[in-house]
Amino acid sequence: MFPARFHTVSASRAARLSARFGLRIDPATLELGRASSQRAGEPAGERILSELCLLMASRDPVAGLAAMEGLGLFDTLFPEVGDMRGVVQGPNHHLDVYGHTIEVLEGVLRIESELDRFVGASAGDVAELLDRPLADGVSRSTGLRLAALFHDCAKPITRKESDGFISFRGHDREGAEAVLAVFSRLKSSRRLAGYVADLTRNHLILGFMVPERPLSRRQVYEYLKRTGPYSVDVTLLTVADRLAARGTSSIAGREMVAGHLELADQMVAEALAWAREGPPQQFLPGDRLASELGIEPGPDLGRIVDELAAARFAGEVGSASEAVEWARSFLKSA
Repeated sequence: MFPARFHTVSASRAARLSARFGLRIDPATLELGRASSQRAGEPAGERILSELCLLMASRDPVAGLAAMEGLGLFDTLFPEVGDMRGVVQGPNHHLDVYGHTIEVLEGVLRIESELDRFVGASAGDVAELLDRPLADGVSRSTGLRLAALFHDCAKPITRKESDGFISFRGHDREGAEAVLAVFSRLKSSRRLAGYVADLTRNHLILGFMVPERPLSRRQVYEYLKRTGPYSVDVTLLTVADRLAARGTSSIAGREMVAGHLELADQMVAEALAWAREGPPQQFLPGDRLASELGIEPGPDLGRIVDELAAARFAGEVGSASEAVEWARSFLKSA
C-alpha cells in the first residue's frame, strides 16, 4: 500500500509502481493524485510515454490502468482512453468500450501466457517474436499491449445510433489516425507509432474473413500482404478482441469464436512462414516481363507484377513461361 506521503512521486509513476509491484494506492494518496491530476501532463511527452510503456510491460498492467483511472489520469494524459467510458455498444458486446478495452488487454495477457493453446505448434516462434525489441526500448509484447489499449480509441467519435442499431463505422481507420496523433504528442518513434497504428487499422480484417472459411490461397495472400509486417501481432490482437466480445449476437456465438480461433492459428503459421521465406518472388524480372508482353514499364506492368505475386503464392503459376502466359491472359481480360 502506498502511504499518504507518497504524493511526492508523480501520479503516473505511482500507477506504474502499483502495476509492477502489486501495491495498492492508499485512499488519501488517491485523493492527492486526483487533486493534482491536471498537472500530470506537465512533464515532457517522452517522460509520459516512458511511464506508460513501463506500466504496460509490467506483470499486471490492468492493475496499473485501474490505478491511473483512480488517479484521474486518463482525462489529462490520455483522453482518448478516458472518453471510452460509458460508450454503449451493440449486441456484439456486453460491456461499454472502456470495459471491453480492458478485457481485450486481459485477453492479450492470457494469450501470452497460454501460447500453446492459442497458436499450437507455432508457440515457440511466437514467443520469440514477442520478445524481440520493437522501438523506444519496448518489446513487441509491450507494443501489442499498447495496441490493445488504443485499438478502439475512435469508437467514441464514430458511434452512430439509428433505429436502435449502433455502429462504429470507420473506427479502425479513424483509430489509426488518432493513434498517430497520440504517439506524436508523446514524442514516440515513428516505428512504435506506426506499429500501434497498423494494428489498430487492421484489427477487424480477420473477423470478416471467418464466415468465408476455408480460405483460398489468394485470400491468405491478401491478408498477409495487407497486415504485414505485423501479421502475427494483429492476428493475436483479433483473438483477444473476439474473446472480449461476449454479447448476444451470432457473431459472439461459440461457433464464430471457435472459427476465429481456428483461422487465427492458421494465419499465425502462414505469417511465420512468410517471415522466414519472404514474399513470393517473381519468375523473371519486370523489364524482361515487359519485353515479353510488348509493353512499356509503368502502372500496367506494376499491376501485373502484383497479380503475378498473388498467383504464384496461390500455386497458379509454376514457371517463367507460365507467368508470361498468365500475364498475357490478364492483359486481355483487363
